[in-house]
Amino acid sequence: MALVAAGGTAAYYQWGRGDGDSPSGSSSASAELTVRYRNDAPATGPTAKPWLEVINNSKKSVPLTEVTVRYYFSADDSVAFGANCVQTSLRCSHVTQKIGALAGSAPKADHYLQIGFTEGAGALKPGGTTEAIGLQLYRLDHKPLDQSDDRSFAPELTHYAPAKLVTAYLRGALAWGEEPAGAATGRNAAAPGPAAAAPEGVLFDDFHYSGPGDPALASNGWRVRTDGGGPGIRGTWSANNVSFPAVPGGKRDGGAAEGDAAGQALQLRVTSDGTKGGTRQAELQRAEPDFFTGTVAARVYFSDKPTSGRGGDHINESFFTISSIGKAEKQSYSELDYEYMPNGGWGAPGPRLDTTSWRSGKQGDRTTRTQKLSLRGWHTMVITAVNGTVTYSVDGRKLFSHGGTYFPRERMGIHFSAWLVDLPFKGKRTWDMKVDWLYVKAGQAVSGAEAVKAAADYSAAGSSYVNTLPKS
Repeated sequence: MALVAAGGTAAYYQWGRGDGDSPSGSSSASAELTVRYRNDAPATGPTAKPWLEVINNSKKSVPLTEVTVRYYFSADDSVAFGANCVQTSLRCSHVTQKIGALAGSAPKADHYLQIGFTEGAGALKPGGTTEAIGLQLYRLDHKPLDQSDDRSFAPELTHYAPAKLVTAYLRGALAWGEEPAGAATGRNAAAPGPAAAAPEGVLFDDFHYSGPGDPALASNGWRVRTDGGGPGIRGTWSANNVSFPAVPGGKRDGGAAEGDAAGQALQLRVTSDGTKGGTRQAELQRAEPDFFTGTVAARVYFSDKPTSGRGGDHINESFFTISSIGKAEKQSYSELDYEYMPNGGWGAPGPRLDTTSWRSGKQGDRTTRTQKLSLRGWHTMVITAVNGTVTYSVDGRKLFSHGGTYFPRERMGIHFSAWLVDLPFKGKRTWDMKVDWLYVKAGQAVSGAEAVKAAADYSAAGSSYVNTLPKS
């Protein structure tokens, strides 16, 4: 028996096939695959946490790209659901997740979470196992879900055991488990599509998270800012102002999941009543400096007016890369900024977009260009830093390009931030900035159109997070 720690919160036990029989099902010597399951969440709560394992019972190697697994559930109140991968030895970048609806009614099941694998997951040798795959399932309105009426949920299985109410497919044919009675599936219902592994030097995030405390957020390299520093109103950064709401794909106008009814986005909310004590700002940042040269692109929604309350704030909606703040005065510091101010700031009118490259944190040690334009709505924002030249572009239009001493000299973290320059008036108001996806290509220039296509391809494949960036 082997024990593998899972983020300090779960354990994985591995033993021979046939062990661990339970009321939810037993192993089958004739089945090509076995799926074992462990539950890690109560019946009612913010997320379902199924842990799954796939075992190859056959006498030949099985490429994981030919395998799909379905976990069945009932969609409470007919709301949309989201999912993500928290932990696996295969790397979550190689595990895809899709939510599907059954064609027909079945007891305790009208939807399923389908997981698949990219080429990077490799193959299972005869008798081989994927080991533990930790998943999360949650409502996109972020209300508590009820698993008690979910077909695949087995509260008694707190240790891994074969689970017949979770199905597995090999090249589209049922290879394990029992499909829901009355649900139209068909032999090729779960046939996997092409799932090529991401090339080296890519970071993609579709922001499929249950909230700021989602363990997948931290395991995917993100940190919600809560410290007391600037910019803006110092000491007002709040994790509660970071969320991941549902965003219909059709409203994203060029987003990665155009037409999807259940996309998600990162939302950064600024709330204020005109006092420091009543102000909260929001920022999500990479925990490590994982961008140096190449392309960093994002699909961003900028607000010209508050979601509620009086307008006119000097709000700064920003997307930028930056060295460690502690190195601001050091020779190797680097920073590349987009700062959108619909109402201006620091005495300058808006709407305006500042594109700025910094050599150090010293006042004026930068090169900058101001664009006087409104960016209300969704836009594809791109920064390329290759061959000694930095270029800023929006929706395929080049706005500013420079070379020389302001070219990056060290690795930078990627940040999304919404904050207030000052507090010019009293009264409650709320501002929202959103980010549909982030795409990074190390060492290469990529156009906005190419970034949009790459994001759409990853999203369509069910790859909500990919990271093949070189280690720093």
